[in-house]
Amino acid sequence: MEMEAKKPYVIAIVVQLIYTGMFVVSKAAFNHGMNTYVFIFYRQAAASLLLLPIAFVLERKNVRTLLPWLLLKLFFLALIGITFSLNLYNVSLKFTSATVASAATNAMPVVTFCFALLLKMEAVKLRSSSGLAKLAGVSLCLAGVFTIAFYVGPALSPVNRHRAFASSASPAPSGADVVVTRSAWVKWTFLMVLANTAWSLWIVLQAAVLKEYPDKILVTAAQCVFSTVQSFVVAFVAERDFSKWKLRFDVGLLAIFYSGFVVMGISYYLQAWCVEMKGPVFLAAWTPLCFIFTIFRSSFFLGEIVHLGSIVGGILLVGGLYSVLWGKSKEANIDPCREVNRISDPQDHVEIDIRRRRTSKGMRRGQKRQR
Repeated sequence: MEMEAKKPYVIAIVVQLIYTGMFVVSKAAFNHGMNTYVFIFYRQAAASLLLLPIAFVLERKNVRTLLPWLLLKLFFLALIGITFSLNLYNVSLKFTSATVASAATNAMPVVTFCFALLLKMEAVKLRSSSGLAKLAGVSLCLAGVFTIAFYVGPALSPVNRHRAFASSASPAPSGADVVVTRSAWVKWTFLMVLANTAWSLWIVLQAAVLKEYPDKILVTAAQCVFSTVQSFVVAFVAERDFSKWKLRFDVGLLAIFYSGFVVMGISYYLQAWCVEMKGPVFLAAWTPLCFIFTIFRSSFFLGEIVHLGSIVGGILLVGGLYSVLWGKSKEANIDPCREVNRISDPQDHVEIDIRRRRTSKGMRRGQKRQR
């Protein structure tokens, strides 16, 4: 029983490790000149080739339960959380860095909280310390994003100067390009946050869909198939030079297989399982680990120069996250120190409160029927 309780925590950490590898290997592929839109199509196609046979073997009896209205929901889920989010995210990654990508991802928990607030899955008491802590968390999150975008700061030396994924396709910017590069950095940083916003919306909406249809394999496989078709249309419109669609035995092929099989195939299923067990806020709360892992891996494997602005911005984002969690723990009358080790407690409290509301509504309906 104790092992079952630890599973969501282990899975959440594994998911962050998987995403760390995705940031590094994807950035390496883009540095080698791979088109981002073509990359998304290939990774989705690889994920579909992995998941479709598994779904057919394990869930072939339940395929008929995928009603048209559910397929329509999954189509739009794939469009928002995969096709739109990933295409925008990977273009932003190409023009920034793996460290910035992982740092910006820390905005996801707070954005997810805001969406949960709009959907009445969360509540804010403005006159209480818990409510002020939640608002402070949102403010710190915004401060972190602006810091990453507008403050560079001194550069920190890379851990490994001999890069594992050396590239000749990413020349250093010349002095004449500094202003343009800086403006592009700001633009793509904010667009990366927009991509994470779409991702957060996808997490919340998927949690609602899984309550109606809890078959995680079919839900994940259907979204992969839909996003493959959508991504092909986007790639075809964006890149008509089919010589750039040719695959080679290099880091680009490694990135496709890793992103398609490991990230889309394994990680998405683990995320769906974790969201079903602990809710969307619990899963999003572990993203700061990815930032820490990525700083080391991008420096070691890519020789990436990490700037102080990215570190400070990431710390502000992490502070915003845990300010929100402290506010949630305060409302649940839980020791904040204990909350650091048991991040799921606030979400459990929300789920219990929802169950209580549903139970009370059911009792009222029963009383009316008796009358």
